[in-house]
Amino acid sequence: MNIAQIAKMAQQMQTQMAKTQEELRDTVLEATAGGGAVRVVITGAQEVRAIEIDPSAVDPDEVEMLQDLVLAAVNDAIGRAKDLERERMASVAGGMGLPGMPGPMIPPPIR
Repeated sequence: MNIAQIAKMAQQMQTQMAKTQEELRDTVLEATAGGGAVRVVITGAQEVRAIEIDPSAVDPDEVEMLQDLVLAAVNDAIGRAKDLERERMASVAGGMGLPGMPGPMIPPPIR
């Protein structure tokens, strides 16, 4: 493989990565907590678009629980967006067939 081929492949990868990032911005994910009491809508680029709370979940004596549900739903949505991004970017890098490019990154187990 010569320098010109490597440069062409790098340019193709850069173009595909930009396209993938645009697709991630347009991809919408959803996560819920509390059996659907809290719903979070987020893009693949990790931009929170909406947080919906079922009115029946709002109890002045249970504000702390509601906060926990919102936190759980947001973190779940962000996790889904990160997984999607990792998957899409790995397919771009792996699809180019460049030597030394990593495959899909597998996070270490949580202990």
